[in-house]
Amino acid sequence: MRVVDTTLFYAQSSGGVHTYVDSKRKGLLARDMEHKVVYPGAETVLQGDFIQLPALNLPMAPGFRFPTRVGLWSHIVAGLQPDLIEAGDPYTPAWAARRAARMLDVPAVAFYHSDLITLLHNRISPVLDGATRAYVRKLYDGFDLVLSPSRVMAERLWDCGLHNVEIQPLGVDAHVFHPNRADPLARARLGLGEHERLLVFAGRGSQEKHLPVLFDALRELGSGYHLLLIGTGPQPEAPGNATVFEHFMPAAEVAAWLASSDALLHAGDQETFGLVALEAMASAIPVICADGGALPEVVPEDCGLRVPPHDGVAMAAAVRVLFEEHDPVAMGERARRHVEAEHGWDKVVDSLVRHYRRLIGARPETRISEHHGPQT
Repeated sequence: MRVVDTTLFYAQSSGGVHTYVDSKRKGLLARDMEHKVVYPGAETVLQGDFIQLPALNLPMAPGFRFPTRVGLWSHIVAGLQPDLIEAGDPYTPAWAARRAARMLDVPAVAFYHSDLITLLHNRISPVLDGATRAYVRKLYDGFDLVLSPSRVMAERLWDCGLHNVEIQPLGVDAHVFHPNRADPLARARLGLGEHERLLVFAGRGSQEKHLPVLFDALRELGSGYHLLLIGTGPQPEAPGNATVFEHFMPAAEVAAWLASSDALLHAGDQETFGLVALEAMASAIPVICADGGALPEVVPEDCGLRVPPHDGVAMAAAVRVLFEEHDPVAMGERARRHVEAEHGWDKVVDSLVRHYRRLIGARPETRISEHHGPQT
């Protein structure tokens, strides 16, 4: 089986979609399958199984490039002669994936990593909701299968009138994210005292992460608590009891900081999945998260605490409850066991391969392409 992934999100050096594609690729190759990735960049670069195509730089969205030429993109994808094509965003690569799949008469899969409906609702105007739902329905109705990482996102797609949607949770590398990664000198590097609690968040500092809520919580908590932000970019409003690592970190470094912390704080209420919560749980630390988006599905009640969205005072109260009324170490251990049982990448890739084989099996063995000729 030859699978091609295409998404503009792979252009970022990190992020949930990048992790998903890399982890899936590792699993597919281990199963003697072929895998290629087509993604945007500054110029055309062909490097083994990775094809970078020129795309428009987006100054207002650092790290993102937007492809504008659907025809070029679709011809490149089709030229790779895949047995199945998967699109990981709701933009140009998705339309190109659909077109390439029709050229070759192969299945097209879309993964709903990005919640376009909520994104445009919050960043532009609720007035666009109807048009956005119509766009989502028109785009994804042309795919053989749409995968959603969570039930809350699947319900959003079902509400758009789509019927080709199935829930496919994501996974975590439990070898990389492991409690044994803890660094005994980590707290000293941050200048923390022996009894100070180290709280952590890792991810982009975008509007949807609601970092000001974390800042409100730390101001409410005061001394004795410290917040570490990893990869969020500059945060000039961060309180004095916070440390910001603005830059991207390799997964192993992020894993070491997670395992060295006491709990993850996550104020985002629009997550389609919330991979960093899973990484924290794999690192055997509990998660305090907003009770919104997909996070309640990812974090079981015995692995963390949930708080009302947009409420820093409530989050601070939950932090105190965690350390004063619960056993955070035992909670972290339960979180680790949950991840091992439910979210290993092998389990995720096995599920993906079953989806792929079912779709490919429903197609004729010979596919005809007016652009590339017959292939058996």
